[in-house]
Amino acid sequence: MAAKLRIDFVSDVACPWCVVGLRSLKSALERVGNDVEAEIHFQPFELNPGMPPEGENTTEHVQKKYGSSPERSAAARQALRDSGAALGFDFNYTSESRIWNTFDAHRLLHWAGQEGRQLELKEALFLANFTQQKSTSDHAVLVEAAKAAGLDGGRAREILESDAFVAEVRAEQALWRNRGISAVPSVIFNGRWMVQGGQPAEVFEQAIRQIAAGTATAAE
Repeated sequence: MAAKLRIDFVSDVACPWCVVGLRSLKSALERVGNDVEAEIHFQPFELNPGMPPEGENTTEHVQKKYGSSPERSAAARQALRDSGAALGFDFNYTSESRIWNTFDAHRLLHWAGQEGRQLELKEALFLANFTQQKSTSDHAVLVEAAKAAGLDGGRAREILESDAFVAEVRAEQALWRNRGISAVPSVIFNGRWMVQGGQPAEVFEQAIRQIAAGTATAAE
């Protein structure tokens, strides 16, 4: 009998290593196959909750927030390109790339969870943000991502033009912060074990197999 596995994937649409982590997690689940019956629930986390709608240049933002030099930022982006390429994802960074506000994207993801299309929307948002270099605070972009994920575009527009799911997303963000989550991706298995960061598929696979076998005795 397949082991039941609830996976809470705490992440932000603006987090490139969350793309790597999700791709690695999916690869690990494919390797495990029928040994587990997994459900992924995407939980909201804003890396930059105060980001204005017009966003900020990525290089300038990283330099201001982390004190990183342009050279170090360029090296980090190249590392992301390499990691993404190995997992079949294109990070198309340029000198004009920007970091956007993601709160409305999280509101749509909350709705997508009710519709059973969270994974599809998450991947569409990652594609729009990092591959297509589109704004995740632009409602037209978000509606197109929703449609690409198989969701109703008209309903997505209604949600974005209202305050739907604002309170729910705020509450979920507070819940995970109160549980000690301060960096993403944070991937929690069955509410007990956690793997943090854009880890290789092998790390996720090992954790999943140990949990399924009942041999995981400490938090990962």
